[in-house]
Amino acid sequence: MRDESEIRGHRRTYVASMPGRIIQSMKKAKSRNPVFLMDEIDKMGTDWRGDPAAALLEVLDPEQNTEFNDHFLDVPFDISKVMFIATANTLWGIPVSLRDRMEIIDFSGYTHDEKIEIAKTFLIPRQLKDHGIKEGALKIDDKGIDAVIRGYTREAGVRNLNREFASMCRRAARKIVETGVQSVKVTPDNVGDFLGIPKFLDTKASYNAVGIATGLAWTENGGEVLAVEAVAVPGKGALTLTGKLGDVMKESAQAAFSYVRSRELAPDSYVNSHNFHVHIPEGAIPKDGPSAGVTLATALASLFSGRPVKRNLSMTGELTLTGRVLPIGGLKEKVIASFRDEINTVLFPKANLKELEEIPSEIRSKMRLHPVERMDEVLELALEPAASRGRKTGGTKKAVKSR
Repeated sequence: MRDESEIRGHRRTYVASMPGRIIQSMKKAKSRNPVFLMDEIDKMGTDWRGDPAAALLEVLDPEQNTEFNDHFLDVPFDISKVMFIATANTLWGIPVSLRDRMEIIDFSGYTHDEKIEIAKTFLIPRQLKDHGIKEGALKIDDKGIDAVIRGYTREAGVRNLNREFASMCRRAARKIVETGVQSVKVTPDNVGDFLGIPKFLDTKASYNAVGIATGLAWTENGGEVLAVEAVAVPGKGALTLTGKLGDVMKESAQAAFSYVRSRELAPDSYVNSHNFHVHIPEGAIPKDGPSAGVTLATALASLFSGRPVKRNLSMTGELTLTGRVLPIGGLKEKVIASFRDEINTVLFPKANLKELEEIPSEIRSKMRLHPVERMDEVLELALEPAASRGRKTGGTKKAVKSR
């Protein structure tokens, strides 16, 4: 929607003028208190025809919508009894003043098990019916559905998954007609015959080592696992950042670098004679946000100290200069992403403890989730013990058993 007149209507002096969508829909519904659904409100645009977001301010504000003024009617009209429901994929596309008039309800993406159940109960039966395939003619079990989800979709919902099943049904229908077989069975071994080469390879993103740590990110398609790599090259103590990072993430990296230097994990002579390069792979994909702070600091601390990062461990959290770990968003999606990649130990901010209830119990029971408040705790849990020099000490250290 780009035309403000879609909401406020056209003035009657124009040819073919008419009321706005709100008045037209109320007339059609023959009710003063209908329910309006405005889909994908974050896709609104602005051009020479006006700003629809400015018109919606009057519509959604309970202090103003008792006297909504449609240009065609040119008299105040009370729309305060109307219930408005708006949907959006992201909040950043909605003006702040408009968000202030809304009560925001966040919906998390489906878990892997939920997608399998949705596919068995709704998606596959619907596609079989739409493609005229008899019941039992196409057989696909949980393992086959799992192979489709992992190899051909990467999303929070099931829209692309539904398309893949539609493509599978077309290939199966053709095979049944051409070969005359009574039924076709789809397994993880032959799913490529129906859907082609997998779009997403099952590569492990976590290969923690010296200077390499595994972080967690939130995207519109759910959680993602990302690697942070740090190396030292001859130089004068400068920090280089690559990987198409946004301004917020660059500032997080600078704060992490300053924190690690303040810990004096390496001699000044080493720091001042080297430049430090931090890279986050998949450089074509933009990345931003503060939640990678602890991951960046862990990679740098590992590089400075020579202690490798423990395997099978991921982390998320914003870091301050003094080493405090601040809360982040999207914890559920991040933990699910870590579980999907078989990384069963996650470090997360203690301030996010209340969000653990949102994580499905079947996933939570298989994960080791460690809440942390300080970066010292992160380093203690994430880095392998320092190599012993000389005699052994009698002290004990808290460690996370890695698989």
